[in-house]
Amino acid sequence: MEDFYFYFSFGLSHILNWDSSDHLLFIIALIALYTISEWKKIFTLITAFTVGHFLTLALSLYQIIEFNVKWVEFFIPITILITCCYNLLQRGKNTTPIFFKYIMAICFGLIHGMGFANVIRFTLSKSQALALPLISFNLGIEAGQLMVIIFILYIAQVFIFVLKMPQQWWSVALSLLAGITALCMCIQRFPL
Repeated sequence: MEDFYFYFSFGLSHILNWDSSDHLLFIIALIALYTISEWKKIFTLITAFTVGHFLTLALSLYQIIEFNVKWVEFFIPITILITCCYNLLQRGKNTTPIFFKYIMAICFGLIHGMGFANVIRFTLSKSQALALPLISFNLGIEAGQLMVIIFILYIAQVFIFVLKMPQQWWSVALSLLAGITALCMCIQRFPL
């Protein structure tokens, strides 16, 4: 139980740490088009993202796949940028079939899982069983993601329903903020 708590809290603190701003920005971009009334769609999208990063995290920790860390760190903000561009092309509306969004979330989750693998790999000993750390770290990340989502949706409620900002403006503003930040990350992280 001690190992579970350690890796759960490690995953939770990792996702809620400013060093993980790229993962937080992706979550913000992923839910920018939604309000709290669409919580089922949000939950399914985040679950698809989690499935993607869990798969890559597992494959990496079991040394089935390997990747260049510099390219992973570059491609993570690319996923944010693509998601933000998609949001802006939607002009703040949800017109694309949800199935396409789930596929996109899983694919981008695969890339983010490579980033998570780089974080957790350094805490594991060579002889340690991987299943418990893998599951508990991932559950910690999921709990952190849900906390961020609840916070963002609460802020959205204030802007959209209390301050009467049109939802389209909210979605565009959130996507622009995340997209510009991701573009700066891409420039800084370009592998030379």
